Formats: sequence, structure tokens, C-alpha cells
Amino acid sequence: MHRSLLISTFSVLGSLLILFLLAPLLSFFTGISLSDLMKYGLREDALNALCITIAASSLSTILLLLLGIPISYVIARRTFRGRDLIRSLVDLPLIIPHGVAGIAILIAYNSRAPLGSLLARTGIIIEDSFWGIVTVMCFVSAPLMVDTLIDGFLSVDQSLEHVARSLGASEWRTFLTVTLPLSFRSVITASIMAWARGISEVGALLIVAYYPKSINVLIMDRFWNYGLEAAKATALPLLAISVSCFILLKWLSGRR
Repeated sequence: MHRSLLISTFSVLGSLLILFLLAPLLSFFTGISLSDLMKYGLREDALNALCITIAASSLSTILLLLLGIPISYVIARRTFRGRDLIRSLVDLPLIIPHGVAGIAILIAYNSRAPLGSLLARTGIIIEDSFWGIVTVMCFVSAPLMVDTLIDGFLSVDQSLEHVARSLGASEWRTFLTVTLPLSFRSVITASIMAWARGISEVGALLIVAYYPKSINVLIMDRFWNYGLEAAKATALPLLAISVSCFILLKWLSGRR
């Protein structure tokens, strides 16, 4: 069979991109020693930083679910003036540089700012605190959560909701018994994406919450103070978790 010159050329260029993406990951996994992993990656402070990161990202994902499901449903099911503007505002963190996002969060929510002082009265202070980590993760993960939820709600056949309403179900009951269960896989996917995005953040955390040290901040700290090998060993458990999340996402998307 005659092979298309266009397809052949594009295949070669595409292979170069795949090699470019794979080379750093393969180098990472093959170039690390067990002794460095035990000395840096599995040391108590590294495991504590990893636990802090996982806990903060889990809490931020729960908060985003509580706030993201309502706004996603309204955007998916209603047409109103300003809807596109709201979607754009939700997506805004995607294009803001991480360092800039950290400065903006610190200005808005530090304990001396109007909004931050209100939070401080309830015991939530974001400067160098666990809540600062959660706040940063919520900010950077919100677009992934909301956009995925909107796609999930849009994928639900509205005629099923209309049938439920015609049989006397209230709007709340229709949402809880028809819409939400049918979009459950998107809810899970959105949660995993938001969680994974949260644990990958570092730029904004360096500005808002250097302490307690999350794993990405510790990786940067090890790189600055001990060099590349120490940073690599510290980062290995985080990379393993990130790859696991990716495999889980691909598995979920393949079950659709």
C-alpha cells in the first residue's frame, strides 16, 4: 500500500515529540539510587511533607466539589446574561503565572486584608499555614474542577430529567436521583484532576505558605541546598503518585 508522504512526515515529527516527552521521565526513573531514595525521599521530613500535601489537596478537592457542583450545574443547565463571563472568570487561574497567583492570593487573603481579617476571626490564617496551602490549591484547581463538571452535566440527556419532573419529582430530587448519578463518573474525574493539580503546585506555595513545607516546596529546598540528586530522590514518591493518578484517569476515560 502506498504510504502518504504527509502522514509519514507527520508521524516522524510526532515521534520526535513523544521522545521529547518521554526522555525526562525515563531518565528520572532510571537514574536514581536506592540509597538516595532512602536518605532523602523516604526520610521523615519528606514523608511529613507528602502527607501535608495529600491532606491539603484532598481538603481543597472537597471544598471545590461543594462549591463547584452548584455553579457547574447552573452554567450547564441555564442560559443567562453573563454566563460566558463567569466561565471566563473561573478559567482565569489557568493563564495566571504561578508566582503572580501566589502574590494575588497573599494580597487578597492575608490576615490584615479585609477578606483575610474576616477569615482570621474564624481561625483561618493563610500566611505560612496549612490553610494557605489549601487556599492556593483551591485557586489553581478550580478551573479543572468546574470545566470537567460542566462537561459531565452537559453529557446527561435532559429528556431523562424532564421525564422525572413530569412524574412529579421536584427539581432537587431530579438533580440528586437523575442528574448527579448519571454524571458521577465526571465528578470522579473532576476530583482526580483537581486533586492531582493541587499536589503539583509549587510556585504560589513558595509565596503564600513556605511553611509547613509541602512536598514540592521541600523538593525545591533540597535542590537549592543539596543539589539535583537529593531533589530527584525527594521527588520520586510524588512522581509515582502523579503517574498513578494519570493511569486512573485514563482507565476511567476508557470505561465511558
